[in-house]
Amino acid sequence: MITIVRGDELGEPYRRAIAAVFTQGFAEDFSFFSKDPDVLADAFAPMLLLEHFHVACVDGEPAGLATLTNGDQEVFDPSAATLRRHLGPIRGTICYRVIRSWFMGPSDGVSHGATEIGSVTTVPRFRGRGVGTALLQHLITLPGHSSFLLEDIKETNGAALGLYRKLGFSEDRRTPQRFPRLAGFTSLISMRLDLE
Repeated sequence: MITIVRGDELGEPYRRAIAAVFTQGFAEDFSFFSKDPDVLADAFAPMLLLEHFHVACVDGEPAGLATLTNGDQEVFDPSAATLRRHLGPIRGTICYRVIRSWFMGPSDGVSHGATEIGSVTTVPRFRGRGVGTALLQHLITLPGHSSFLLEDIKETNGAALGLYRKLGFSEDRRTPQRFPRLAGFTSLISMRLDLE
């Protein structure tokens, strides 16, 4: 059974497990900092602002997540010292700068009244079991939201793009990747869903 619960409602005992879902889901993106998922989860756990994380649990176990924010709300409160302690002085500093530049600040497409859904991921062993669908259906039916944005989806992520289209999202814009060979993809796609 899949249930969706906000991170702060799950509470502090789940912080590390929520961080593990995030770092497992984006392990490829964070592999420069560490290939060890436990090290990454320990590094990321303290900076999660749990009130913005919505967690899909399968039989009580965190299996997927997404963030939900309006305007300039943040989902992370990173500490350079904490990241350095877990990842080392050089990688910790670089990780801190990457988080500040890529994951913080308002998204280009978020305007007054729009809600951003971000960091959508499912733990690999739970993929293909409807976790992402249940999570997104839950988010887009929450009261008080009528327009949703999904930003920075790799054009190579066919599974995610297919799910978003199935739920009614359409492509809003494409941003070319500056170094496609190094990144492994040529553009980032933003998608939008307007319910009204």
